[in-house]
Parts: sequence; structure tokens; C-alpha cells
Amino acid sequence: MKIPTSLKHKPVIVSENYENVDGRYAYESDAKGLSLGLAQWNDRGKVDISAKVWRYTGEKWSRQSEELPLHRVLDLAILVCRTKLHFREAYRYEKLYDPENPVIDRVGLQGDAMTVAVCTDNDRIDEDIKLFNQALSNDDELMGERLRTLARLLKEMGY
Repeated sequence: MKIPTSLKHKPVIVSENYENVDGRYAYESDAKGLSLGLAQWNDRGKVDISAKVWRYTGEKWSRQSEELPLHRVLDLAILVCRTKLHFREAYRYEKLYDPENPVIDRVGLQGDAMTVAVCTDNDRIDEDIKLFNQALSNDDELMGERLRTLARLLKEMGY
């Protein structure tokens, strides 16, 4: 299925077969494509690049399609990586985290730091973190393949 080019987000680089590789939703996904392009929020004289996940309901392009600035895509990747790193050692804690110190890390970015922490405001965190850990474990092969690919590409880029 072709990603639309007549909408506000203007695709430049596309993956129009994303539904075939969308993790556990592969071949049954409503996320039909990914694109990098000119952001829909661009003002005259100011151009931002965004990433977009294109969802299709079967009848029309969904309003739930998501568009993110590229730095947020990378911030999400950092969050995923730091989370996976935490859960490698989480078995050491009775509750899979330290309730006295729920901050997992502070990742330095742009002169400050992104705080990565367990959400203790969630009143069911003790139950939910166990479910989260199990789901993370179930998806280990899917995630591992993507992280190895990302690591290889980052290495090729000199990072």
C-alpha cells in the first residue's frame, strides 16, 4: 500500500511494507508504513524532519497515525535500551526495582539529563512491572534482532 503524499507530512524516505515486519503484529498490522519526511508542523522558512507511522483502518488512513520529531524517536530508543539494561539485573530486587530509589538512571542529553525511573505513581506498579518484565522477556528475540541491527548501523556510522 502506497503512503499518501498529498497530506501535510511530506514523505521523503519510506518503508511501505512495514506491516510485514511490525514485530508480533507482522502481516496483521494496521501500521502499513513508516516515513521520514518534512514535518506537518513546519512554518514558512523553518523545516523540521519527522518520522511517521502510517496506520490504515482498512477503509482510510487513520487519524491515529503518529508523527514524531527525529530526536524523540532517538530518545525513545535510548529509553528502550536503558529499560532493557535495567531488566537484565532486575531479578536482584524483590519487586524488580528498588522502591526506595525508583530512579534507574539519568541519561545526559543537551546539558541536562533524561530521568529514567519506575513509575511509582502507578498504584498497581508491583503487578504491572511483573507483567512488563514478562512481556519484555517474551519479545527478547524481536528486540534483540532490532538492537543488533541498530548497533551494527551505529558502528558503521562511526558511533
